[in-house]
Amino acid sequence: MSDDTRSETYAELAAVGPYGVRPGHALITMVEPHPGHEYAYNRWYEDDHYYAGAMAMPWMYAGRRWVATRDLQLLRYPEKSAVAQPVTAGCYISTYWITDGRYADHMKWTVGINKRLNRDGRVYQDRTHVFTAFQDHEATVYRDGAAGPRDYHALDHPYAGLVVEVIDAESAEQRAELLEWLRSRHLPKRIAGSPAAMVTVFRPTPLPGDRMTYVKQVEGVDTRLTLLWFLEADPRGCWEAYFTGLDGPVAEAGLGRVELVAPFVPTVPGTDKYVDLLR
Repeated sequence: MSDDTRSETYAELAAVGPYGVRPGHALITMVEPHPGHEYAYNRWYEDDHYYAGAMAMPWMYAGRRWVATRDLQLLRYPEKSAVAQPVTAGCYISTYWITDGRYADHMKWTVGINKRLNRDGRVYQDRTHVFTAFQDHEATVYRDGAAGPRDYHALDHPYAGLVVEVIDAESAEQRAELLEWLRSRHLPKRIAGSPAAMVTVFRPTPLPGDRMTYVKQVEGVDTRLTLLWFLEADPRGCWEAYFTGLDGPVAEAGLGRVELVAPFVPTVPGTDKYVDLLR
């Protein structure tokens, strides 16, 4: 193999295109390691894939990994979920921010690098992608207005928990209405006084045709919204008060169906903390 890394083109690429800090896009990937492979999967992801398959790539500028221990998995609802079957599936989730306007550039690189990682035997096979999608940012709602971290800080700020909420509308038109209702009416009221400092709202984008075969095409591209609630407290301590019943107001508004509400806590990178508590 040639050692030519085409270094001269890097300066050219750096001189053109968007380079803001807004999280215009995200990769949200919820994965279930196969039984008996939890430790090996965790070490592969943390020691290699988080970096080689994500953070080292152009325009993916922030990342954080989260885990649902068995007690957190059992808090999830609804029991019959269009996202996870069973609803407890997917004990790890990784969230990454991608620079606004750089989705196409990032995708070219990520398809290329994943083909290379596969060829070199650096992709762990004993796992199932439960909910993996690149997403476009639609809105961020803050509890404290202009005070506190912004959404571009969210994956670096030491938040104590994450709640992932997925809502399906019946049509693209209804999703637009749902988004406006969430952004202007529901979320500002729901987040006030809560342990959640912010909620980011994303919509999924279709995966490229040359994606890896083990990643299924994204569902709900025209009808789904994904909400990430960033918590300043452990979700166990505030679940009953703030996060049960998120599906009620959506149903009452007639704007869709909540298909997943799932709490997570951050992993501790470089350790196997929580791996013995997954089952």
